[in-house]
Amino acid sequence: MILTVTPNPSLDRTYEVPSLDRGAVLRATGDRVDPGGKGVNVSRAVAAAGMRTTAVLPLGGAPGALIAELLDAQGVDVTAVSIAGQTRSNISVVEPDGTLTKINAPGPELTPAESALLLETVRTCSGPATWIACCGSLPRGLRPEWYADLVTRAHEAGARIALDTSGPALLAALPARPDVIKPNASELAAAVGRPLPTLADVVKAAEELRSLGAGAVLASLGADGQLLVCAEGTFHGTAPVSRVRSDVGAGDASLAGFLIAGGSGPRALASALAHGAAAVQLPGSAMPTPSDLRPDAVHITQDLPLDLPLSEMSDER
Repeated sequence: MILTVTPNPSLDRTYEVPSLDRGAVLRATGDRVDPGGKGVNVSRAVAAAGMRTTAVLPLGGAPGALIAELLDAQGVDVTAVSIAGQTRSNISVVEPDGTLTKINAPGPELTPAESALLLETVRTCSGPATWIACCGSLPRGLRPEWYADLVTRAHEAGARIALDTSGPALLAALPARPDVIKPNASELAAAVGRPLPTLADVVKAAEELRSLGAGAVLASLGADGQLLVCAEGTFHGTAPVSRVRSDVGAGDASLAGFLIAGGSGPRALASALAHGAAAVQLPGSAMPTPSDLRPDAVHITQDLPLDLPLSEMSDER
């Protein structure tokens, strides 16, 4: 069972438009409403693969109730922590070439009591979990060390931790030794405080974060594939994409694929790539099912093209 923790979930509304014209009245060619948040998306992808998953979420107001209802319909067990504030709603606008414009609300502020209850809820639910995926930004009211506390408690319960966050929360959690972290290229660059123009620079940055406590680094590099730096070695992989329809949640689908395949080594990297490539070809933040995957098209190598200059395309795959 894979348990996910999303401290700042959202209700995601996605609109597909012919073009994004500022100041104009836009008529959508397609729209959908999905439960959102990085950990929520991981749970949705795990459920789509036919595996058991539980999502621990602070939920409040009508958006929170709708998130729980939508997740239940997708086969995700929800353990909700009731909060006084209202769960945020986010908007994504997608153009035909895959260009994505997002408006993310800040979300509610959690009280100290709600923060403590969220940690305790994760502890009580973690018993049957093989992995706990802690994902996304921290809402107002949670200090940067909150994830570090969660990692420490989860390790004490015997669970492995996958951490997908950024900024101060990521750096504060590294001394707690999360088993795997999943930054994208820009988040990795921010963590080491310098630009990463080539794959060699990404490898060096990942090794630095491992020296600070991360067990493994799974880095999403957008059109340049993904990089895994772990105890088994350093692996780079790519997966073909015929058309990018929406990259909302594609990185989360990748993390789900990684954990579904055991969470370590090149086999898990191949699964991450297949899930991420499938996700970007689906509308909104739809998660891929096994029929959407093309594992035979994934290419993994340890013969790294270290001089590869990274593109400026999306970091989400």
